[in-house]
Amino acid sequence: MKRVLIVRGGRPAHQPVETTEHFRDFLETAGFSIQVSDSPTIYSDKSVMSKIDLIVQCIESDIDEPSTQGLITAVADGTGFVGWHGGVLVGFPRSEAYYQMIGGKFVAHPAKAPAECTGSEEDFFIPHTIEITPVGKLHPITQQLRDFELITEQYWLLTDPYMHVLATTTQLAREGDPWDSEVISPAMWVRQWGKGKIFICSPGHNLNIVAHDSVTTAIQNGLIWASR
Repeated sequence: MKRVLIVRGGRPAHQPVETTEHFRDFLETAGFSIQVSDSPTIYSDKSVMSKIDLIVQCIESDIDEPSTQGLITAVADGTGFVGWHGGVLVGFPRSEAYYQMIGGKFVAHPAKAPAECTGSEEDFFIPHTIEITPVGKLHPITQQLRDFELITEQYWLLTDPYMHVLATTTQLAREGDPWDSEVISPAMWVRQWGKGKIFICSPGHNLNIVAHDSVTTAIQNGLIWASR
C-alpha cells in the first residue's frame, strides 16, 4: 500500500479541508493509506517523510528552514508532490527554495472592471478559459481534457521555463489596465525535481472549482502520475 501525506490548512476561503477531502475516496480506492497534517513542520520529520510516496498540499502558512529542506529532500528522493491554487502557489511566501522547486509563484488575480466591483471576494471571479497545450494533449494527466471555462480567480504567475506546461490561461489587456498586451500564465504544469515528480494546478479556489469535472480529472490523474 502506498502512503499519501495531505498537508492542509490556512485561509478558510480556500476550503483546504473540503478540497482535499474531495479526493479521499479516490485515493483510498487507488490503494493509498492517508495521513493528514495541519502543519508543514511534519516535513522536517525524517521518520515520516522517508515512508511517503505522495504529498498533497493545500496550505498557506509560514514554514521554517528544517521543514523546507525536509520537503525538498523528500521530493528529490522520489516523493511525488501535487497541489493547487493558493495551497501551493501562495503556500510559503518567504521560502525561495520552495518556489524554485515548484517553478511558479502567485503575484496577482486581476479584478473585474471598477464599475462592476462591489467590495466582495467575487470582484476577482472573472470568466476565463483554461486552454490545453499541445504538450497537454499528449500527457496522461490532461490528454482526455478539452479547453474549458471557469468563473473564478485567474492567477497571474511568475514562472520559470523548467516545466512542461499542460494548460494555460490568458489574462486580457482591458481598458484601464496598466499592461497593454495579453499575459499568458501556465494553469497546469509538471516538472521533475531530482527523482520526484511535481504536478501543479492553478485553478482550485474552493470546492466548487476543484469539483469541476475537468479540474477533478486533472488532479486525480496528477495524483497517480506523480506518486512514487
